[in-house]
Amino acid sequence: MNYKFNEDKSLENLKEYIDGTYSEHYASDKYQATDVIIDSGHGEGFAMGNIMKYAKRYGNKEGKNKNDLLKILHYGIIMLDVHNRENQ
Repeated sequence: MNYKFNEDKSLENLKEYIDGTYSEHYASDKYQATDVIIDSGHGEGFAMGNIMKYAKRYGNKEGKNKNDLLKILHYGIIMLDVHNRENQ
């Protein structure tokens, strides 16, 4: 596939970023805080709030930080998972 906007490379970068989050300190327990939030019925709001937070932060904190964009995409994937769980 010849991607016009380098989507294949962006998806590789996103996967590397997400993989890295699983080795961070808050992912070392059996359940992440995100699991508890989703299980309590607040997953959509949590994900949307974080998407908005990192979108607002982009360009303001630490400049145009690529990680803010990756976080937006990661929370979008989490929100998609919440959506899929709720609409099975």
